Amino acid sequence: MAPRFSRSGDNLIRITDNFYRVFSIFIFVGILVLFFTGISLAGKNSIEKQQESLESAIARDIVQCYSIEGRYPPSLEYLQEHYGLTYDDETFFVDYRPIGSNLYPDVTVIKIRKGENGS
Repeated sequence: MAPRFSRSGDNLIRITDNFYRVFSIFIFVGILVLFFTGISLAGKNSIEKQQESLESAIARDIVQCYSIEGRYPPSLEYLQEHYGLTYDDETFFVDYRPIGSNLYPDVTVIKIRKGENGS
């Protein structure tokens, strides 16, 4: 009678050390790809939130200027000087076009593409 838990050398599949090394590298690279993809998506979401916040701040300052002074601001620089508007001009381009002192100005906020890959 053969021992119940004995190994038979013919039925075992041997996994070499090289397989473990290659498999470990594959898993490590996969984790790195997931990590950098997550960081990229988080950064993109952050820029979109900053753009929404800038648009909201500009609109708020325009309305505040009109309610205090009785006219819309003549320029974006006026908002920056008198109402404390600040933004990163290397990340965003703000096109501010006053239509008249009693008409709401045309304001467009555009994200400037930074870096070689456009992000």
